[in-house]
Amino acid sequence: MVDGGKLREFFSEAPDDIALDDVDLARLPAHLSIIMDGNGRWAARRGLDRSQGHAAGVDSLRETITACVRLGIPVLSAYAFSTENWKRPEREVNLLMDLFARTLVAELPLFHQERVRLELWGDLGALPAKTHATFMRGLEETAGYDTMVLALAVNYGSRAELARAARLIARDVALGRLDPKTVDEAAVAERLYTADVPDPELLIRTSGELRLSNYLLWQIAYAELYVTDTLWPDFDRWELLRAIRAFQGRERRFGGVAGA
Repeated sequence: MVDGGKLREFFSEAPDDIALDDVDLARLPAHLSIIMDGNGRWAARRGLDRSQGHAAGVDSLRETITACVRLGIPVLSAYAFSTENWKRPEREVNLLMDLFARTLVAELPLFHQERVRLELWGDLGALPAKTHATFMRGLEETAGYDTMVLALAVNYGSRAELARAARLIARDVALGRLDPKTVDEAAVAERLYTADVPDPELLIRTSGELRLSNYLLWQIAYAELYVTDTLWPDFDRWELLRAIRAFQGRERRFGGVAGA
């Protein structure tokens, strides 16, 4: 249940162009997803190391989590590390993996306070032991929470996810658990990492890049896309409200005709 007092307090001191009253709290997306992009550019523009950009990005994620909890959005997901990100310099990858572990430990009190349940999408088996163990701890400690789901896509790629679903279907057919004639969209969806959450209604991409970067290609078939030039470390509660306002200003047709 949304705490109106905490909500108003969190969104007080609004800028001139956006305020809490500019969005309809009864029409919020059930699942909001974010491609967090721009940490490196944010750091470069300030003459900082890329690792400092990633650290600043953690602050933006924390603020976004809190904002979504205050608004009562049921599911927030974020693209944290793609299967392609392993191609980055080894030092940066190692720093990111260490940052993931340290951040999750530091943020667990917030998860407990707000009753946020953690989900992780991706091939976690490839992660360093320390990062993997920390993630497993987060999953275990938050398993019973029900205020909001926070799903982080880590070592995730949508094509790899779809290939995994195909393998699971093939296995079940080979074992006689599944009739090939019954394989439909639902059979695929049930074998995706996202099986227990609704598809995203709003996908936000920061830093102005106009691509999906192999993220949730199946799930965002009818998501509304919102691209902002704001770099991820500069993304805050007000940028979130601007995205939601844009989402609410669109007519969602799902392949139908206007007004249908």
